[in-house]
Amino acid sequence: MDSSQTTASTAAAGGGVAAGGNGVMNTQSIDASPVDSSAATVATPMDDQKENLTQVTNSIQKTLGILHQLYLTVSSFNVASQLPLLQRMNNLVLELDNMTRLADKCNIQVPMEVLQLIDDGKNPDEFTRDMLNGCIAKNQITKGKTDAFKGMRRHLLEELDQAFPDEVEAYREIRAASAAESKQFAQAQSILPNGDVKVKKET
Repeated sequence: MDSSQTTASTAAAGGGVAAGGNGVMNTQSIDASPVDSSAATVATPMDDQKENLTQVTNSIQKTLGILHQLYLTVSSFNVASQLPLLQRMNNLVLELDNMTRLADKCNIQVPMEVLQLIDDGKNPDEFTRDMLNGCIAKNQITKGKTDAFKGMRRHLLEELDQAFPDEVEAYREIRAASAAESKQFAQAQSILPNGDVKVKKET
């Protein structure tokens, strides 16, 4: 048996080691498949968005640190502070450029009211509080309108019952039959094929 046959037999026994025509050994792993390796590195869009947001947050924190250093340098400026001042100014420009590039990858919308509150030195949570209070107020207005329509309907039925009792009675029968059909349909939707009833899970 010559050397090439011996190398080929060794490759077959070793599970994935093959000999090239030029005598160079080519190694391949039989355990790691392309599908497995790609599946292990797949990242969901939500993970990418969180990572981008984390990078932007870190860049903002770094920028604030540089601004604090600039404040300290300027507040106690002297001739020896000229070079550190220029270096920190350059670092600020580079970090702002980096922040802009990172921000382009984030798809986050911030209401202008929140930015206005921050500019005014107020707590951004006030925006959430005002929004909740506004929703509660609008909900009360909508509820009042709904109650007014219900009262008007009830009043109209009372007046119609006095003027057209037979027609109102037929209308009420139709309404009752329609409600019964809707209830049966809802119950049929909640029944499983095996006869069990779906139970809504409490959250």
